[in-house]
Amino acid sequence: MNKNLRKTVIAGNWKMNKTRREAEELIKQLRTNNTKVNIVVCVPYTNLQTAVEGFKGCSVKVGAQNVHFEKSGAFTGEISADMLKEIGAEYVIIGHSERRQYFGETDETVNKRTKAALDAGLIPIMCVGELLDEREAGITEEVVSRQTKLGLAGFTADEVKKTIIAYEPVWAIGTGRTATAEQAGDACGLIRGVIAKLYSKEVADAVTIQYGGSMNANNAAELLAQEDVDGGLIGGASLSAEDFGIIIKAAGA
Repeated sequence: MNKNLRKTVIAGNWKMNKTRREAEELIKQLRTNNTKVNIVVCVPYTNLQTAVEGFKGCSVKVGAQNVHFEKSGAFTGEISADMLKEIGAEYVIIGHSERRQYFGETDETVNKRTKAALDAGLIPIMCVGELLDEREAGITEEVVSRQTKLGLAGFTADEVKKTIIAYEPVWAIGTGRTATAEQAGDACGLIRGVIAKLYSKEVADAVTIQYGGSMNANNAAELLAQEDVDGGLIGGASLSAEDFGIIIKAAGA
């Protein structure tokens, strides 16, 4: 982390977990006024209002897990950026590997969804990352560079600065496997280098880049010690107030 240049953001991704009653209980445990780290909790759509109300008066912000790129229309099952903004969400995850794998998300739709989020005043967390066979084939750099370039295509420098990028190696999502601290740092540095070439070093230095591959209470400190790792997109560990708190503490050190 380099807190002199950019914000440290720890974002929890609850995925498809927690009924409203369960969410209320966890939210009570997660409330904090920590000012050293930007804390975000990204919940299922049905818990958005519960989270917005539950985190009032504390420093934790609320995010959604997806957004459509159109403002309205015949898109059954989708939700617009304006709808998320109206309910009180401030962040939104876009292009998570599970969305790409199970729901046909592409670099083009990631780009369009991210732009829609920015236009509505939301802060997008745009995910990029390689598959296991891509890493084993030695093309991590090509894959992550392509996803970053296409995800940010057509964006102004100011829009890029407002976008959080989460590097999430797909082979480390929900598998218990984690990139080494060095691998995570190298990949986040690669993304920053791509942005520097597309825009400038000043823009690249301002972008928060998270690590999102099975960061947990045991490995968070080592991962966050990397210069280019500015926080984490946390899956399973964000469902435990104790574990999430340990990660937040590591990020604030």
